[in-house]
Amino acid sequence: MFELAHVKSGVGEPLLLIHGMGSSSEAWKLITPDLSKDFEVIAVDLPGHGKSKMPGGTRMDPASLAQLVSRQMHEWGYEKFHVVGNSLGGWTSLELAAAFPEQILSVTALAPAGLWLVPETKRQALGALSRYMASGTHYVAPHLLKYTWAKKIGFSKVSPQWQTLPLEICIDATKAMGSSLGYFPAWDAMLGLRFDKDISSAIPITVVFGDSDNTLPAQYSQERSLVPQHSRWVVLPQSGHAPMWDRAPEVVAEIRLTTGHSS
Repeated sequence: MFELAHVKSGVGEPLLLIHGMGSSSEAWKLITPDLSKDFEVIAVDLPGHGKSKMPGGTRMDPASLAQLVSRQMHEWGYEKFHVVGNSLGGWTSLELAAAFPEQILSVTALAPAGLWLVPETKRQALGALSRYMASGTHYVAPHLLKYTWAKKIGFSKVSPQWQTLPLEICIDATKAMGSSLGYFPAWDAMLGLRFDKDISSAIPITVVFGDSDNTLPAQYSQERSLVPQHSRWVVLPQSGHAPMWDRAPEVVAEIRLTTGHSS
């Protein structure tokens, strides 16, 4: 099996970070320093994302990604670990807990995909346009995103706090989206699916959504009945599809609470 690109930091219980579709391990920069004080943080790049390859035949649906990540963590020597995921990574985190309860210590799912009653059956134009725009501009992103109009176009739908997002985060996100060979394969692999599996009540679960998530809006994509009854459900104010950007301190606090490391 090919190895997923990853970045490690800190010392403590293992904490795996799984990014969303079209993103990369760099999406966690705003919360990794705080988390590294309590955990050994392992931020991975999913296949076809960041620095990870995507060999032919790689299955990109969330359940298959969970299988891949589980094997990878085992090969790295991690028998038990906490997991935090965003969007596709959040869905993958839930699949990990459902399939490998002996491995997963806790799940913090940030704006997880898959919580819809009626799955989509085709790509949506806006999401496809975002990928095409990023692929055409990511080489000049460091210059372009210095302009307010460009930053607004790129991030106003993702974050209600787009004006104050650090430039580095925006550049990283644009580069990750623009170079992601796994973006459309991952999207196509999710079509027709949803998360609807049981997870052991012994595994703490927290689901975190922003109150301004335009990517997975509450009326269509935040169905509470699809997660286990013992899950904590948190809605953060003035937060979009990437709560770890908009509400970094609150997200870190939720992770610590879920993992049993709150002060």
